[in-house]
Amino acid sequence: MRIIAGSLKGRKLFTPKDRTIRPTSDRVRESLFSILGARVIDAQFLDLFSGVGACGIEALSRGAAHTTFVDDSREALRLARQNLEKCGVSVQAMVMQAHLPEGLPRAMPPFTIIFADPPYDYDCHENLFQVIADRSLLLPGGLLVVETSQSRELPAQLSGFTRTDRRVYGDTALSFFS
Repeated sequence: MRIIAGSLKGRKLFTPKDRTIRPTSDRVRESLFSILGARVIDAQFLDLFSGVGACGIEALSRGAAHTTFVDDSREALRLARQNLEKCGVSVQAMVMQAHLPEGLPRAMPPFTIIFADPPYDYDCHENLFQVIADRSLLLPGGLLVVETSQSRELPAQLSGFTRTDRRVYGDTALSFFS
């Protein structure tokens, strides 16, 4: 796994030895950031279910001002910290362990872009969206992107968010909400 573009292009990332952590593929990340384009520049980026941090580090590489990484796996976050150190962007990041969505701190600043990549068998999307809405985690005009299995189509409306786009890449789907 590597960083695809930006100031850190080509940097290889530490990845898990086991298969319980499923990083977003290079192809899907490349497509995601192609769609996001310039809106990543100077963004406050929240990477939920961040795993080893590939998406959040990709955001930093492409000009995001800051990324917050949240996952409940101690091992994934250990690798995320190693990847941040290896890429030299630790000062632009915050890494926190929390069970999602309930474990998100109540006093978090709002974000320009929120990317969530829960396990494909995750059944709490409605709760996740509700916590994001209740805690005002997405800035007005911000974008919430959720990665799921292509066989799981999220509702067009969730907790005040409206799906504006859905893209499918093999077994993976990206749903965009505002």
